[in-house]
Amino acid sequence: MATIYIIRHCAASGQEPDAQLTEKGREQAVRLGGFLSDAGIERIVSSPYSRAVQSIEVLAEALAVEVETDERLKERVLSSGNLPDWFEQLKSTFDDHELALEGGESSRQALERIYQVVRELENGDCERTAIVTHGNIMALLLSRYIDGFGFEGWRGLSNPDVFVLMTEPGRTSCKALWEGSIND
Repeated sequence: MATIYIIRHCAASGQEPDAQLTEKGREQAVRLGGFLSDAGIERIVSSPYSRAVQSIEVLAEALAVEVETDERLKERVLSSGNLPDWFEQLKSTFDDHELALEGGESSRQALERIYQVVRELENGDCERTAIVTHGNIMALLLSRYIDGFGFEGWRGLSNPDVFVLMTEPGRTSCKALWEGSIND
């Protein structure tokens, strides 16, 4: 059986790869570390973006576990251009998983890359792993396991968020793990 904690990063100062956690985000990271400290996590794999790594450093230090980074966990690029109607465009990509905007990644492409990570972890040596990622790509992954989790599911996510994916032969389940205890 494999248990994978799927974590959305804490509150950050922006969307750029080097955006740092805000003061509130740093406080959330401390609460996140406490929240997951007894989960038995053996391995941590994070998006290379600063806000993702910073979100899990407290837990990693407490567990004496190295934070590994994996490019496949970085946020999805919706488009290479500035989209004044980005919200509507994003919704369109949840409705049509093949839709790729100029310079961007389709939902199918983004889902495939994060799902590769999950498959590798399911077949790996660790029973309990945490992955730290971003809202858009996380919502796509969750839609694979939770019926009806799409654009509205993405809208309902917060920073941070924690879901748990449990796989065993013939059965996979995924559910929200936190109940407001790590969010303000």
